[in-house]
Amino acid sequence: MAVDAADWDQYFLSIKKVCPWSHAAWTRAAVDLTLWRGVISPLGNWEARLYLAPRHNPRQLKKMADRFNRERPAEEWLWSHPSFAHNSTPVACFIQQDRQRLETIRFSLENLQ
Repeated sequence: MAVDAADWDQYFLSIKKVCPWSHAAWTRAAVDLTLWRGVISPLGNWEARLYLAPRHNPRQLKKMADRFNRERPAEEWLWSHPSFAHNSTPVACFIQQDRQRLETIRFSLENLQ
């Protein structure tokens, strides 16, 4: 799993159209990257946490993210796998975010259009 900061910077730049706040959060060091060890940590002051899970296939990631969304309604869980190419992270991962914060951002963006 040799993924360096440049790969992540490029990733966050590449998804600006679908997630406009992510690159700004990344450059402010408000996104936590951590290896998935089977334990979910509270987000705290992080805007997002990516749990890197290089040994998980897309089906496993989806099932776990669905379960986390059911069990943790205050958070929004997404997943990404590099095999899907377009808008995918450079390594398989779960993405943990605060649901209310995301809804506020989405509402603000909709009102700008």
